[in-house]
Amino acid sequence: MPHSVPVPPTGFQALILCGPGVSLNTFTSNPEEFPKALIPIANRPMLWYPLDWCYRMGITNITLITPPASKAPLEAALSQNPHLTSLPSPSASVLAPADLTLTTGTAELLRLPEVQSCIKSDFLLLPCDLICDIPGESLLEAWMVSQSALGGSTVRDGRYTYGPRSVGIGGEQGGRRGGLGVYYQTQGREESVKGEVTDFVATTPLEQDEAPAVSHPLDGPASIRFGLSKLVLSMPMDTLKEKMEEDKGLLIRHSLVKKHAQVKMLSSYRDAHIYVFPHWVKDMARLNEKFESVSEDLVGWWAKSEWQAGLGEKLRLREIFEPAKQEDGENTSYDGPAIEEEIDLKAMSTTKAGAGTSRDTTAPGSVPELAPSRTNSNLETAAKESSAKDLIVPPMLAYVHSSMPSAPLLRRIDNSAILLSITLRLAKLESIEEAGRTASPFAHNQKVAYPAGIAQRCTVTKADCLLAENVTVEEKCVIKESVIGANCHIASGARLTRCLVMDGAVVGERCQLTGCIVGRRCKIGRESVLKDCEIQDGNVVEEETDAKNEKFMIFEGLDEDDEEEGEGEGMDVAGEFDGEGDLGF
Repeated sequence: MPHSVPVPPTGFQALILCGPGVSLNTFTSNPEEFPKALIPIANRPMLWYPLDWCYRMGITNITLITPPASKAPLEAALSQNPHLTSLPSPSASVLAPADLTLTTGTAELLRLPEVQSCIKSDFLLLPCDLICDIPGESLLEAWMVSQSALGGSTVRDGRYTYGPRSVGIGGEQGGRRGGLGVYYQTQGREESVKGEVTDFVATTPLEQDEAPAVSHPLDGPASIRFGLSKLVLSMPMDTLKEKMEEDKGLLIRHSLVKKHAQVKMLSSYRDAHIYVFPHWVKDMARLNEKFESVSEDLVGWWAKSEWQAGLGEKLRLREIFEPAKQEDGENTSYDGPAIEEEIDLKAMSTTKAGAGTSRDTTAPGSVPELAPSRTNSNLETAAKESSAKDLIVPPMLAYVHSSMPSAPLLRRIDNSAILLSITLRLAKLESIEEAGRTASPFAHNQKVAYPAGIAQRCTVTKADCLLAENVTVEEKCVIKESVIGANCHIASGARLTRCLVMDGAVVGERCQLTGCIVGRRCKIGRESVLKDCEIQDGNVVEEETDAKNEKFMIFEGLDEDDEEEGEGEGMDVAGEFDGEGDLGF
């Protein structure tokens, strides 16, 4: 369904990280042929969802970052997959840095020279396994209003694209300063699954002069700006539990309580890995070579440096915010001539300058204006006194997504249970044919794309099922709350309940599948009874197999006896590879 596209933010770009998908290893064991970003969710490639979200918010400068081994299948999918080719133009570009491996951390990835040169402006960092129904333009608006300089300047390769030069309260040159992260509730939602990974998140309310002047009706949806807070701590719950075991309790620094009297600690929320970053963050990643993860290291240490004295200096933020002073007469913009006199927009405004102020005597970190009679030695002394002041770190903001059941869908799909849960939820959406202009952006044109392939004497509950093109269903079949991919064949008498069947799979006669995920081109033998099982791509399940909670996988390098044992104890063998991937890696 076509959607209206907002005016794109000037100079804004999106980076989508497309990793190997270790936590979905049943279906991503061969990333050279089928990377995680192409796993189908409700009959669309996983990558379609973050791409569609970017286009809907008006961002068209999109780069996919992937290991070299997965570059070819991604480029082929962008040019051939009907769902990806139907997206607006220009198409996303694929960047495969030479030194990017399957085990590279996301903060390490940002330090690679190809990625450093790719980041030209403020950017949005996303995982490939994201499904988000929050209006993206509202998220960007919340960040721009709270963090943007009144001068509106943006930096590209160290040069000003337009507008006067502005100085942030931390002393950094030119424009937007802080960042924004998004967090969502993992429990109490329709798509929630047992044992989902969570993060430890601590936030504090914005100060009175920092909070945007916005409210919302009691019976209406809250504005995203209304829900902003300041992030002060962020780490995975596993890391927190390890620290608590070592410290025999939860230890909080006095400096945090001293600076922020109100701190809200959340343990059932999760980092969505949606980050709105200013341009200077790429320098922070480059200068701190010990950073491995964006979520735990870069964002976590950034949040702590706002209240922990001296940490900003250790993170080398002063080098970023207070570069070497430029000579007089260099106050020029990239697009126009020199600005003779800067206008103090802050003094003229009745609202707070969210991210930057003009170069005046009230801006912390700026050189005080001295009388003309002062000597050069006086100027040098004043500059030294100014540089010796405390470093003011730009805030890392947090938008904590509403936990209301009616709240827009927001989830990361990084394990099989969530993959099945989200797919079945999307299958319940009304089709565009039924809902018309009110249809969800995730809705398909039809619930059953090929009605001629459905036999008359069978039961398919259209309200909670989704059948793709060229799906054939023989007589006496019962299909409830399931999603079936393109070119699949369901033989007579089969019963499918809460199942995901990927493209090209064949389900034999009188099979009974409940809560199963069937990979591409699989074949399920006749009269098999499977419950809560996962079948790897191209696998063949023998006839009359009876199994529960198993993974049917073929492990390369094993002999036939070990291979059969691996199929029977698939959960134990595959469990060695399970783990949480950061931003899709």
